[in-house]
Amino acid sequence: VQLQASGGGLVQAGESLRVSCTASGGISSGSTLRKDYTMAWFRQAPGKEREFVGYIIPRSDSTAYTDAVKGRFTISRDNADNTVYLQMNSLKPEDTAVYYCAARYGAHPRRASNIYVHWGQGTLVTVSS
Repeated sequence: VQLQASGGGLVQAGESLRVSCTASGGISSGSTLRKDYTMAWFRQAPGKEREFVGYIIPRSDSTAYTDAVKGRFTISRDNADNTVYLQMNSLKPEDTAVYYCAARYGAHPRRASNIYVHWGQGTLVTVSS
């Protein structure tokens, strides 16, 4: 599965931004991200390790988030089945990072990055104070 993350940019603290992750290929016929893949967002700030942001489970669309973004960030899917969004509200300078989407076939409500098989290239989000 080829994933393409997009939508990053420069915003001021308190503003909102939505980043997207689209599957551009590699999904077998009859399968979609919505039906079949756990999708997760991770981020990596300068000089820091990659950290979990949130995930969404296939079919049920159940979500979970790290405490640092809970109540501000929301993961959702589109009706066309192969795009996942990360809506980020009330952004803070500490949210500045490269944001990565990741996927794994099946329902895997896990926060560890090493369980995700497919990764997008990352999109940079910069929040100025």
